[in-house]
Amino acid sequence: MAEAAERIKRLISFKENLEKKIEALDNELKEMNAALETINSVLLEKGFKRVEVPKEPVSHAAVPEPKTEPAPTLRSPIPEPENVMLLKTATGEELAIISVEQNSLHVVPAPDKDFDVSTPPFTQFLVERVLMKMQERDNEMARAGQLEPERIFSYNIVREGDTIRELIIHNADEDRLRELKSSIRWTFEKMHEKMKGQS
Repeated sequence: MAEAAERIKRLISFKENLEKKIEALDNELKEMNAALETINSVLLEKGFKRVEVPKEPVSHAAVPEPKTEPAPTLRSPIPEPENVMLLKTATGEELAIISVEQNSLHVVPAPDKDFDVSTPPFTQFLVERVLMKMQERDNEMARAGQLEPERIFSYNIVREGDTIRELIIHNADEDRLRELKSSIRWTFEKMHEKMKGQS
């Protein structure tokens, strides 16, 4: 009897662990779907059509002759899903999508967020105290012959008027990528709070 009771206890414990893992996987799947939807929205907004993959395999004979049309050139390649993360507020509201490609970082604000370059602390903190400082350090190292010129940290703010459309950062190593993600999240969250306060 004692052995049977112990076995039931182990099964219950195993069941609870399975339920926790399933819940965690469900949450991860929801986040990945949300990221995919946001990326699709951004691409559609920029004039790219979503490609539908056929569900049923098509026989070779039924495949029409391919048309030779130039493929649309994207400003940046579509990132791999594992290199994409969503920046959210503490309450779960989307702020931006960050995609990492080797030593480059692309930050695209969420479609419903029109962040203005003049809204603090974007220029005062993120640009002047984070991005410019990293660039200055690399310039000094390059002048001292400690860094190749093509590996100098650089950034580009893509704007539409005063609205930030994309932030592109090149030559950021792993440590800087971590610091940048944290700084960008904090900056956008503070900007969002200020925008909400003004509306």
